[in-house]
Amino acid sequence: MIMIERLSLFSALDFAALGFLIGIWLWIGWRIESPAADRPSVSFLMADYRRLWMEQMVTRQPRMFDSALVGHLRQSTAFFTSATMIAIGGGLAMIGNAERIAGVAKDFALGETPAFVWEIKVLAVILLLTNAFLKFVWANRLFGYCSVVMGSVPNEPDDPLAYPRAAQAAELSITAARSFNRGLRATYFALAAAAWLAGAAPLLAATLITAAVLYRREFASQSREVLMGTPPNTAK
Repeated sequence: MIMIERLSLFSALDFAALGFLIGIWLWIGWRIESPAADRPSVSFLMADYRRLWMEQMVTRQPRMFDSALVGHLRQSTAFFTSATMIAIGGGLAMIGNAERIAGVAKDFALGETPAFVWEIKVLAVILLLTNAFLKFVWANRLFGYCSVVMGSVPNEPDDPLAYPRAAQAAELSITAARSFNRGLRATYFALAAAAWLAGAAPLLAATLITAAVLYRREFASQSREVLMGTPPNTAK
């Protein structure tokens, strides 16, 4: 079966739903990372808190609390890295047994669908999980860089390098957090992509629900109200 014939196994709605998933995934990421000035996202607010954290670290003695925080952040990224690796392995195993998936689908009255269709649908989930895996790995590495720079911040606040190095550590932490959040969003949309196994309409619905959940958490959640109550001194 040539590629054109294989692609014909998917309907126009399938292609539209997949394109919608990718478009919403990219749009919500841009909206969260580049919010309007009068309506910052939780991620944007937390970036300012990270800058304030590093400023406070300069005068904090001892700095055990700061090292514990960075260690916790690295553990979180390591956990999600391992989780996505396991999920990717499971997805690859499903592709290797696509015929069984087709059999199960037939039992659930989902029609006589060729194994190639199931392989492509599972592959879409795997690609999103792979993106998440790469983001989590990079976030873990950046938090490591951040911890090293934090260790180089002078203990004396009067040292001319104290606050510039603290600012460097803050930007590394912000970049790491951005990568981590991108990994989480890719994971959310990978779960939405799994709905494609049930059809194009479920994929559209899952994409909308995922986008709504992410938007609410970033722009209309109670945690955002708490952060906006007493914004950091460095907030724009």
